Amino acid sequence: MSISKITPDDPRLTAYALGELEGDERAAMEAALRDDPALQAAVDEIRATVAQLESALATEPMVTEASELSHAAIIAGHDPAKLDGGPLAKVIRFPQLYYLVGGLAAAGFAVLLALRPPAGQPGPKSVNEVAQAKDATAKSVKMAVSIADLQAPATARAPVALPPVPEPKPMPSAMPVPVADAGAYAGLLAQAETARQQVMQERQARIEAFVPSGPGSALGSSATTKATAPRAELAPMTYAANAPTAAYGGGPRDIGAMKLSRFGVAANAGKDDTLQGAVITGGVEMKVAAAPANPPAMNTEAYAYRRDNDFVSAAGTPQSTFAVDVDTAGYANVRRFLRNGQRPPEDAVRVEELVNNFPYRYAPPAGAVPFAASLEVADAPWAPTHRLVRIGLKGREVSTGSRPAANLVFLIDVSGSMDEPNKLPLVKEALRLLVGRLRPDDRVAIVVYAGESGLALPSTPVAKSAEIVAALDALTPGGTTNGAMGIQLAYDIAKANFVAGGVNRVILCTDGDFNVGVTSEGGLTRLIEEKAKSGVFLTALGFGMGNYKDATLEQLADKGNGNYGYIDTRREAEKLLVEQVNGTLVTIAKDVKVQVEFNPAQVASYRLIGYENRLLRPEDFNNDAVDAGEIGAGHTVTALYEIVPVGQASAAATVDPLKYQNRGAESGDRHSPELLTVSIRYKDPSGEVSRKLEFPLTDHGARFAAASADFKFAAAVAEFGMILRNSPHKGAATLQDVLTWAGAGLDGDAGGYRSEFLDLVRQAATLQ
Repeated sequence: MSISKITPDDPRLTAYALGELEGDERAAMEAALRDDPALQAAVDEIRATVAQLESALATEPMVTEASELSHAAIIAGHDPAKLDGGPLAKVIRFPQLYYLVGGLAAAGFAVLLALRPPAGQPGPKSVNEVAQAKDATAKSVKMAVSIADLQAPATARAPVALPPVPEPKPMPSAMPVPVADAGAYAGLLAQAETARQQVMQERQARIEAFVPSGPGSALGSSATTKATAPRAELAPMTYAANAPTAAYGGGPRDIGAMKLSRFGVAANAGKDDTLQGAVITGGVEMKVAAAPANPPAMNTEAYAYRRDNDFVSAAGTPQSTFAVDVDTAGYANVRRFLRNGQRPPEDAVRVEELVNNFPYRYAPPAGAVPFAASLEVADAPWAPTHRLVRIGLKGREVSTGSRPAANLVFLIDVSGSMDEPNKLPLVKEALRLLVGRLRPDDRVAIVVYAGESGLALPSTPVAKSAEIVAALDALTPGGTTNGAMGIQLAYDIAKANFVAGGVNRVILCTDGDFNVGVTSEGGLTRLIEEKAKSGVFLTALGFGMGNYKDATLEQLADKGNGNYGYIDTRREAEKLLVEQVNGTLVTIAKDVKVQVEFNPAQVASYRLIGYENRLLRPEDFNNDAVDAGEIGAGHTVTALYEIVPVGQASAAATVDPLKYQNRGAESGDRHSPELLTVSIRYKDPSGEVSRKLEFPLTDHGARFAAASADFKFAAAVAEFGMILRNSPHKGAATLQDVLTWAGAGLDGDAGGYRSEFLDLVRQAATLQ
């Protein structure tokens, strides 16, 4: 079969390049190509254009939601002179390829329109609704040619049914840059290039401003490298209240700077949180919707496994050692579950954090020591034949006026997962409360991170609190979560503004869902552990639900010489950052360890209630290289031991008697009336050598009914935690018993926190 004379503009060349021609028609076309190099060159151009489209479209994000684009998106550096004969011209020249691209774009727009809610109506609110919206557009999507199909060999491909077009059709109205208007297009390109140059100049100026360099700086010569070679993690951010945002497919956003992606995507959309970008590739502009900042997702909350401490023989193991814990995140998180009508996961219940959530009326220290101990023993109410020992520590109070100046860095997660009312908006509210409690000579910097990190506010005195609040208000969520990059930058800023003898602290606010860069709990923990050597302390504040990573945040706080709180309400923010602000910010003792030595003449066995992930070996107590917990100004720390007295059936696992040693009641001072001795080691906040305090306790046989109100309340909270954890040691007590014991401990309920606890117990009773 012969083929009629064709020219390089003939549409049949497109059909051949796309594999539509078969049999004799295809053979005749191949013969014509061999005889005419110009035709072969035209086919090569068509295939190159298809390859460009395949490369760009294959990397586009899933289209999930649309919003209006406020400005045209321009590729920085694109040469308008290349319009003639460029990819756009090729598409027009070969109309079937033009309609291939048009089909792909139309399918994309169909998805956008199907998922976009009508005016005045809410959008999809569940995974099922989103799936149904996508299914409704499946037929439209199938009308487009599959990119994967274009990659297959011509012999393996099914013919592509493209509409016959006798003449080139006019450009669609959706394409804002007609070929004839190259002059206007060139003007827009020039504006984009000017904006890009301005951004780069501002980036350089900001880096040099907030990272001092030179041999006399806190960062030394390394800062010079950062200033002369801007990197993605130092992306500039401003704090103007009307700062625009930019995004690509729901990815990282820069505040106050136009972000150009590797595919030439740019958007300026004011304060719109669901931005829409545009891609100009192969000469065709295709709109792509940013992924919503809060897509519905399965519950991926993560909690570390904990096995309740068992009873241990006092004769075989007379010493119990652990690091103190003043974290309160466990209680607030349990409260969140109960208020939502859910029983919390067992591993989310850390008994010591429930107990330590409440202030207790322990005697303050006297003299130069940073804290005092308050010991008490009475019946264990859930096991009346056992004894319950309460060890209470009270930290030295520090007033706002007497504390040293503070150098704080707010490290804020602004990734897409933070776009929930109880996440970034609550972060802003909490930090505004904190700023209101700081002194005018304190300083605050703001570092944010999503796919990249940036400085939203250089270190600024609180005397300019309006600027700090404006910087917070300007933050918007979007993108993935590269927490490690943000941690690096935050500690750099803290070190650059380090106050000798002052409060130097990074305050991390996140849901803990790190998914870019260093993402493993181990890798992040090692990073924080290394940064803690700088003398900068860490406060980790958790927010949100659904994807909350409790285990990660707890480890970061532990290794960062810090404390860990969970903020589920404004009231919790007021507690941590207003009422207890000095305890949250000011560390009075670090690496605090407790070692209890039990007298085997009085104690058959014992168990520490809670603190399962804080246990230390006996030899760690005197080893100053071993990290432990920190105590803040005015903090109280409570630990409870359940004891089986000598003469009672011991619950400890039995072992064979020792052949060469007698470590039982015959060893030591067998006649001592003391039940135990509490030893405490601690370091000054800037010290490296520990000091030791000792406090003995004698059991006088007090009954639970005669115990102090603090003792009764702490016992009630501990039993509540054991019931929620379904602990094998919870005894026969019920939630009604917990209400009775806690009600007897309501005296002096400052702030109403103990009354709130009773409400939670009643709520838990409805879920059993």
